[in-house]
Amino acid sequence: MFKFKHFTIDDSHCAHKVGTDGVLLGAWAAGGNRVLDIGTGSGLIALMMAQRFAEAQVEGLEMDDASARQAAENFACSPYAARMVVRHGRLQDFVCPAEHYDAIVCNPPFFVRSLRNPDERKAHARHEDSLPFEVLFESASRWLRSEGELSVIVPREILEDIVHKAKTFNLLPTRLTLVKTTPHKQPKRALVAFRKDDEGRDFSTEKNEQILTLDGQKRSEWYAELTRDFYL
Repeated sequence: MFKFKHFTIDDSHCAHKVGTDGVLLGAWAAGGNRVLDIGTGSGLIALMMAQRFAEAQVEGLEMDDASARQAAENFACSPYAARMVVRHGRLQDFVCPAEHYDAIVCNPPFFVRSLRNPDERKAHARHEDSLPFEVLFESASRWLRSEGELSVIVPREILEDIVHKAKTFNLLPTRLTLVKTTPHKQPKRALVAFRKDDEGRDFSTEKNEQILTLDGQKRSEWYAELTRDFYL
């Protein structure tokens, strides 16, 4: 059980466990009145978005049956239950409601080039073949409102590749935060937000670089401020 300030997460039946990446994305992503969390897992990011955006209707989409049930339980036990719902199924089969989304968030499978985990549930949670980036970007391009944002967190090493893929679906990066684990290491993660270029707008990318911890333990000022409404 992971206890946050305003909700608790049980991920005991989830293949994709609670981790720093999810917390970072949930605290960093833009929101709005309608939010979709793709691959919601335990529901962590969806719950963070529901807490940050008090009027938001938040949907979590999850293909794994046990994870979908657990996310639904976590939603039901939260203060935001009336505004949250879990959709069970694959993104490839999901039918978007008539009203589009202000924000889509996703902590996608990221082991693009590594060996598959022999545990099939963990493999689906962690490998790109269960959710190809092309499918994610094509869906976001169709389902986002004109001013909406798709926000993801990915390993730094695949950043250029996914930015290139996103452009083929008319999605351009508008915000980018490179995250170092400690001050003397190279960035390990990239938080990226995309918007649709459906009206020929010329987006510039707001870029910055941040640090998680100062000595491997103490949170940096940026990380502490970003997560102050969540961590106990």
